[in-house]
Amino acid sequence: MFKKISIYILTFFLSTVSAYSAGGDSSGGSGGESKVSKYDKGHKLVLSGKHWEKKADKFLKKGNKTKAEKNLIKAEKKYERAFKLFLESNKEKPNNADTLNYLGFTSRKLGNFIEAEKYYLSGLKIKPNHKRINQYLGELYLNTNRKDKAIEQLNILESCNCKEYNQLKEIIEGKKVSKY
Repeated sequence: MFKKISIYILTFFLSTVSAYSAGGDSSGGSGGESKVSKYDKGHKLVLSGKHWEKKADKFLKKGNKTKAEKNLIKAEKKYERAFKLFLESNKEKPNNADTLNYLGFTSRKLGNFIEAEKYYLSGLKIKPNHKRINQYLGELYLNTNRKDKAIEQLNILESCNCKEYNQLKEIIEGKKVSKY
């Protein structure tokens, strides 16, 4: 009997702790607002969008275009929602290179290349050596037929000894297709 009660207490305690650590409302108010930032919510949506794109790729490889299209529509919806959250996050906390990176990323995923480039360049004004922005901007340049500018981004990443450099290099050389 003591074991059962201990297990119930332990389970309750652990579930309560995890709820607060996940950003639950600890204010005690009944507003239901979460402490999870708009940036974090947007980031989760981006990860979800990438997941749906990977599923779509698998269906395409199997020849099932209908399921692939449905998954791509789900991914696009995730990116649209994420973009809106990153805009709000940028208003609340402007000049954050990571937020500008995600604004560029989601814009690019939604086909808004001009807007994406503006966000990436704004992020680089704040943090010129931001690895992801330099990589993604290089990929954007390739997508818009500006290989020379993509190589410039690669040169910026050259000294970082990082995966972003290697990924962009392989994409520029045609050894790999951008997964983003």
